[in-house]
This record gives sequence, structure tokens and C-alpha cells, in this order.
Amino acid sequence: MIIVLKAHSSAKEVRLVEKAVRELGYQPHTIHGEVRNVVAAVGDETSHKSLEILENLDCVERVIPIQKRYKLVSREAQPETTEVRVGPVTIGNGSFHVIAGPCSVESMEQMLSIAKAAKAAGATLLRGGIFKPRTSPYDFQGLGAEGLAILRAVKKSVNLPIVSEITRQTDLEIMVDVVDVLQIGARNAMNYSLLEAVAKSGKPVLLKRGLASTIEEWLLAAEYIAKNGNPNIILCERGIRTYEQATRNTLDISAVAIAKLECSLPVVVDPSHAAGRCDLIPALSKAAIAAGADGLMIEVHQHPEDALSDSAQQLTPPSFARLMKSLLPFIRAAGMKIGKVNK
Repeated sequence: MIIVLKAHSSAKEVRLVEKAVRELGYQPHTIHGEVRNVVAAVGDETSHKSLEILENLDCVERVIPIQKRYKLVSREAQPETTEVRVGPVTIGNGSFHVIAGPCSVESMEQMLSIAKAAKAAGATLLRGGIFKPRTSPYDFQGLGAEGLAILRAVKKSVNLPIVSEITRQTDLEIMVDVVDVLQIGARNAMNYSLLEAVAKSGKPVLLKRGLASTIEEWLLAAEYIAKNGNPNIILCERGIRTYEQATRNTLDISAVAIAKLECSLPVVVDPSHAAGRCDLIPALSKAAIAAGADGLMIEVHQHPEDALSDSAQQLTPPSFARLMKSLLPFIRAAGMKIGKVNK
């Protein structure tokens, strides 16, 4: 349940409500707003006392029952979209951002060239995988620590925040000093121990939807991160597995709209993994904007035919630049600003 305090409630009143929530068997999580404070009570509503009795407190405006299990990331808990600050970039503040870069980090020359081209075209964050969970154990698994050193140098050179996937808790220590957004890939979307570990790092998290996750399961995965003290979560719809074979995955545009309605987190779309083919990326990108996405995540490679992973779905720098130009009227029509890298 959500306990909404009256406007301009004092710190003493907030503590009073938190104490009452604990006594009723729940764990309070307080969200401090400029005008009013909200306390989200986490616990099994079927086995604890009702929190509706808290409406008897003078400082409580109302108690809102919530049937949804993702309480902390819900719109009821926080009506406004969460603004996630990633270095010089803010996602969720009404500006549209594009994360671009290759599927895998392959070399310094490759990453630096793509980073410069992506930034010139308007990308505000740089992606690059150094640990690659692959379906086949014989496929390229990423450069690991060597790739991390490349990302560090490229980040310093182009001044773009870095997004990279973490696959194991043991890699967290070496990644946090370089990577600005820790990506949870589709295969780890229900790896709850990894979600908790990443949350405790304090780093912003880009959470991809699982291969066959329902929307509720996706949002509950985000709840794991929020419950462990990290509200800086960016949801990523990347397509789900269906019986369709024309595309690598099936992009669930409805999931973008539902996530925007149900929860307060910003949502980006990965049309590259959804389609698995570069010719569909422009159409899916425009559909994502129309559905209310806060950004896109697009794979770019100088020579996709020579890429060590996911060659069919990566755009060349010139095609990426054309795409970015073509998206501008759609972004404006959606009432959004073009994302910038803040000074």
C-alpha cells in the first residue's frame, strides 16, 4: 500500500508514519517530494494488518491499496517519471536520448571511430559489450578486462557515458569505475542475486526485458533493484521470443506504453535486438517514439559484415547518421526535446 502524507509534512510526521508501518509488519520506503512525502509499505498484504487504519493519523491524507506487487516503481508511489542522471546526461526528463555503439568491443581503433561517429550523429551514450553471454559456447565471448581498458580510454576521449552489460557479480568491482550504466541483459533479467548486487553498487541500471518475461515479471525485476536502495533504473524493451521467425525477436510496442502507464521509470527500446536485421530499425525506432519511449539503444559498427557478433543487426555510421536525422520530426511530434550531453 501507499501512504500519502499531507502537503508539507514535517520530518517528525514522516518518522511517525514509518514507525506505524513497521509496527503493522511492513517495511517502509519513503519517497521525498518537494510538496508532499509518500511512504511505500512493502510486505504481504494478505498476511499483515491493514494499513488503512493509518488514515486516522492527522498527517496522512490517504492510504492507497495497491494490488500490483511492484510498489516502489509504480506510478502510485511516484506519479512523475524518475529522472536518471548518468554523468552529463539525464534520462526521463522529457528529452530523448540514443545509446549507440557496437555489440562487442573489438579494438581501440574500432571503438574510438564508432564513438566519434555516434556522438557526431547525436548519440548521447555509448554502448559496447566486453562480456558477451552467447547461446553457443563457441561464439565470441567478449574481450573482458582488455575491453574494459578500451572503454576507459574511449570514454576519456569522447566524453560520453558508457553502457555495458554485466553478467557476473564477480565482475562488478572492476566495472564500476569505468561503466556509467550497468546493463542487465535479457538472459539475466531474473538473476535476482545479480540484480541485488548491481543495485547496491549505486550505479544506474539498464534493465532489459527477459526473453520470455511478462511485463509484470519485467517490472518486478526492477522492483528488486529499487527495493535494494537504487531507484536509478532504465527499462529496456528488446523484444520477446515468440513463434515468429521473420525477426530475431518480436518487439512488443504495447509493453512500452504499458510500462510508461504502470511505472515511473524511463523506458528505452532496443530495435537492433528486436529485429535482428538492420533494415527494420528505422520503422521500429519510429514506432518506439510514438509509443512513448524515452530513448533508443542502437548497434553501430563500421563494417557490420566483419563484426565478431550480431553482424546482421548493426548499422554503419552513415546509416546511423541518416536514421538520427529522420527521427527528429518524430521526436518533436511526440513533444520531446532532443537529448543533449550537458556541459
